[in-house]
Amino acid sequence: MDTSAGGGSPQDMVVPPVEGVAGGGTAYGWMEGGVEASTSLRGSIDPLVVPTSDLVHTWCMPSTANVGPQDMPRRLEPMNLLAARNERESFQVALRPKVSWSSLGNAGVVQVQCTDLSSASGARLVVGQSITMRKVVTVLGVPDALVPLDHPTSQISLVPGETSAVWISINVPAEQPTGQYEGEVIVTATKNEATSPSQSMSRAEKHQLFTELRDCLDTVEPIDGKPLEEVVERVKSATTSLRRVLLSPSFSEFFSDNGSVDIMDEDAVSNLSIRVKLNLTVWDFVIPATPSLPAVFGISDTVIEDRFGVEHGSKEWFEALDRHFEWLLQFRISPYFCRWGESMRVLAYTCPWPADHPKSDEYLSDPRLAAYAVPYSQAVSSNHVAKDYLQKEVEVLRTKSHWKKAYFYLWDEPLNMEQYNSVRNLASEVHTYAPDARILTTYYCGPNDAPLAPTPFEAFVKVPKFLRPHTQIYCTSEWVLGNREDLVKDIISELQPENGEEWWTYVCMGPSDPHPNWHLGMRGTQHRAVMWRVWKEGGTGFLYWGANCYEKASTPSAEIRFRRGLPPGDGVLYYPGEVFSSSNDPVASLRLERILSGLQDIEYLKLYASRFGRDEGLALLEKTGMYLGPERYTAEHMPIDMMRGEIYNTCRL
Repeated sequence: MDTSAGGGSPQDMVVPPVEGVAGGGTAYGWMEGGVEASTSLRGSIDPLVVPTSDLVHTWCMPSTANVGPQDMPRRLEPMNLLAARNERESFQVALRPKVSWSSLGNAGVVQVQCTDLSSASGARLVVGQSITMRKVVTVLGVPDALVPLDHPTSQISLVPGETSAVWISINVPAEQPTGQYEGEVIVTATKNEATSPSQSMSRAEKHQLFTELRDCLDTVEPIDGKPLEEVVERVKSATTSLRRVLLSPSFSEFFSDNGSVDIMDEDAVSNLSIRVKLNLTVWDFVIPATPSLPAVFGISDTVIEDRFGVEHGSKEWFEALDRHFEWLLQFRISPYFCRWGESMRVLAYTCPWPADHPKSDEYLSDPRLAAYAVPYSQAVSSNHVAKDYLQKEVEVLRTKSHWKKAYFYLWDEPLNMEQYNSVRNLASEVHTYAPDARILTTYYCGPNDAPLAPTPFEAFVKVPKFLRPHTQIYCTSEWVLGNREDLVKDIISELQPENGEEWWTYVCMGPSDPHPNWHLGMRGTQHRAVMWRVWKEGGTGFLYWGANCYEKASTPSAEIRFRRGLPPGDGVLYYPGEVFSSSNDPVASLRLERILSGLQDIEYLKLYASRFGRDEGLALLEKTGMYLGPERYTAEHMPIDMMRGEIYNTCRL
């Protein structure tokens, strides 16, 4: 992974160029090829005098674009977005230096500021709450990690000859008033260098600063009951002390030559900055809190235990799992924790606490959770393992209204008769205590030592008949279908939906390019199209085997390594925050954000189908050119906007 691990603020990170690709010039005063340097830009350059547009290329890109270091500039145009309520819509601002104005090896530093979005009626979407900014960081040379930036203003260090990108997300609350919202993203070149004086302060300087601030506090704190004249004198003294501290060299980076603070110099911002116009239409459709399509994603508890040094079942372990669970819900996925046993037997559980614990109801009743996994055995081992554990868990859960969301995931991809019989036996025990329990089984073939039919695909299609009644959710690999979407009808024809049977799908190592999947380096629309495929084929749920399954490490900030033998990115959809900064919040990948977008697209398509019928929804996919099949879908973002725009125009109140 080509990022530096450990501390330091994310905006100060300098990401190495893509391996094997030249990174451009690094000399002071370097100019982007094809941009003629005016006489005023030769030699020393003062960004407080020169317009930022003379120093930096700035342009906008959609969320499906992979904006890498070698991306070349485009024309800057206003960003126009459409969002439903309770929807997240994202875009990118790309930055590429035209010239270097720094003497530290980097091209220079720009300040990126996002304003609130406001409507004519006075409604607002506030930066830092509804609007977030993240730096796009490359992983193995591919843009993927989204590292949080400060709000409302952050600083980005630009590298000569390379493009950087800021990912901006707008989260529209469910109760947000509809209407047109306007705002700006303001880009300003600054004198701030990559390493500020405050970051290199000596211990003596820090102690002096500490002493002055403490003395200032001591001056103003004991004023209760003091005469007004004395209070005024104390405040004056404190003001003098604070001014002396603010004017010290430690804070010189925030001041221009005339003593005014750069970040507050509105005239300078107005005259020299690049202003990216942002227009957002919020419409009356509300994305439902509970996803229409259950998308269940595995989270390895052993990876969390190893990397974060938490003992299984300890207080810290529960806290770590709780933090991951809560963070992942924002992406409209239903997490389950898991660990694998022999022959791909899997222990899957959504809630680490037992069913009679107060936390259980809190987890499983959460409206953002579309489905939850019930463990076949105790998630937390104990010296007093009750033989009737499963029976007691099921008895409690079946009394709850959320029981309809429950499923048991017992075995991952059985391959032979012994493993298939194990699924049948485990399921029989579950059904002894809960006849209405849903058993989920993932598979891509029938038992290979006892063929169910003459050909592999025919045997695959016959699995439901073989497993019935020991499985209710038949979860098949998209890889099996290849580009033969017509084979879906053969799978569905074997199911009995009238008896509660469902067809879910999954991706993992396969299918490979050009089919939709979430591997690193695939196109953005290829990532998003996974969910388009699910909707078009008619699946009623989706499973992904692992979102944090990188190689074992024993420290949170250890370098991320993808597992050998797997395509890069397979099984890894987010990263530990400690790899990029001092934060312990997970860092999302671009791919995870595109999964969210795909799940939101399903809600749009479901709305359209509810008004005009499913056939019309399928026709809309074809008419816009967004998705026709696993090898025929858009590589550009425009058809996505066309689909969403058509649904907005025909379904708004």
